[in-house]
Amino acid sequence: MQLTDVVHTFGQWLLERHGERVHKIALNAGFTCPNRDGTKGVGGCSFCNNASFSPSGRQAVALQAQFASGRAGIARRTRARKYLAYFQAYTNTYAEVEALKRLYDAALAEAGVIGLSVGTRPDCVPQAVLDLLAAYRDQGQEVWLELGLQSAFDETLARVNRGHGLREYIRACRAARRRGIPVCTHLIVGLPGESGWHALKTLEVVLDVGVDGLKLHPLHVVKGTRLANAWRRGEYTPWTQAEYVAVAADLIERTPWAVVYHRITGTAPVRLLLAPEWCAHKWPVVNAIVAELARRGSRQGVTGRTAPAAAQFRQASA
Repeated sequence: MQLTDVVHTFGQWLLERHGERVHKIALNAGFTCPNRDGTKGVGGCSFCNNASFSPSGRQAVALQAQFASGRAGIARRTRARKYLAYFQAYTNTYAEVEALKRLYDAALAEAGVIGLSVGTRPDCVPQAVLDLLAAYRDQGQEVWLELGLQSAFDETLARVNRGHGLREYIRACRAARRRGIPVCTHLIVGLPGESGWHALKTLEVVLDVGVDGLKLHPLHVVKGTRLANAWRRGEYTPWTQAEYVAVAADLIERTPWAVVYHRITGTAPVRLLLAPEWCAHKWPVVNAIVAELARRGSRQGVTGRTAPAAAQFRQASA
């Protein structure tokens, strides 16, 4: 059984929509975050070291060079010729709209780029930014807005120093979708103080608000974060792979097939990852989730058991 047999993946959705493979090219455009520069807070989220997923490490390099590197990597893997410019690092709507337009226009002018995927915070998408993204959609560009919610529980968001709450997410998500901009929501499983029950409730909230895509991430501990300090003090215990796989399968089962999964797990570079070790590799986790869904006789949108497997595991993570 393959991943696309049990999960409606973004890659398959793009293939069906465009008739050929389309890949994201992850970009670091040199943005910062209001939760780092003092506008909302300092230090950022307790789990965040952006170098753990930034395509260019700590400092942005010229976008042209990033595109060239991204194309070369994709060519070695799949030879795809169409791309989405994925503004990934930090808060990619955190600038004046004129500056954003220049940046997005430059990305769209790159060879083979058919659209944008813009990662940001729910409290950083004012009307002018949504109007800009909607204008690209009206011009026929593929546009996705990726909102980092992580949890629907305000007490959790405060605990990890997010600097926003559920209300801001609901407002931003609904405003974007009213303009015809599809929203992909990021959720983290295993946040401090949360159990599998919290993950299921968060999914219920997100589906009730309305969403077009989802990204699931297991919480991992990386260097240079406050979470790393808590882990060293024994105040946070990462989830096991078995726990994450069970809860991820629960979430996928309860997600309608029309919602597209952009990601069902996440990794961090070995040079930064402290724990858990299984978060260094993507495919063993993906394959375990597929195997778990197959074992249940289920897939996305079809629940194969009466009670979620999450109930078998920890009631809360410290």
